[in-house]
Amino acid sequence: MDTVVYDPFFQDMPRFFNCTFKELLASKHPTAWVQFEEDEISEEELLRIFFADGRSFDGEALKRHMAGCYRYLDGMEALLQRLAAAGAELHACSNYPAWWQLIEERLALSRYLRWTFISCQGPMKGLRKPSPESYAAVVAHLGLPPERLLFVDDRQANVDGALAAGIPAIRFEGAQALETELLRRGFQL
Repeated sequence: MDTVVYDPFFQDMPRFFNCTFKELLASKHPTAWVQFEEDEISEEELLRIFFADGRSFDGEALKRHMAGCYRYLDGMEALLQRLAAAGAELHACSNYPAWWQLIEERLALSRYLRWTFISCQGPMKGLRKPSPESYAAVVAHLGLPPERLLFVDDRQANVDGALAAGIPAIRFEGAQALETELLRRGFQL
């Protein structure tokens, strides 16, 4: 999120609840979202305990709202198309709950990448970046030496985690900057 696809968690989720992000953080359950990302709790449980004070809300409306906000970041769909056409093997590596399926339904990212490493399922289930275990799961699953991979993320802590695991990494600062760095590193687009 916020590398290929816009993440509505920080602006649009608070807007749904008619509050600021700071107010949302202060009122939501302190661990529910992360537990949902790691598949420790179900969507039903997330919606039941979302707010620390137990207030209820329309969970289906929240999902529809979030789904309507997902969009490619500027230039990313075209870059993914070129990378896929050039034969790059692309995988999502995301701290995200089962709602990744809403993104897939809206944007069909699977045309360009595999949803291989998601914190709620697969080889990375229950793990979140930047834990060393999350990167170890990626390396083990792909069966490649870490130096043969390239990790791209918008958060410096995640980039630092990949680098510490021996995986070359780029901090995402926009599609054009990423393309420039890929070309500098010898990628053919």
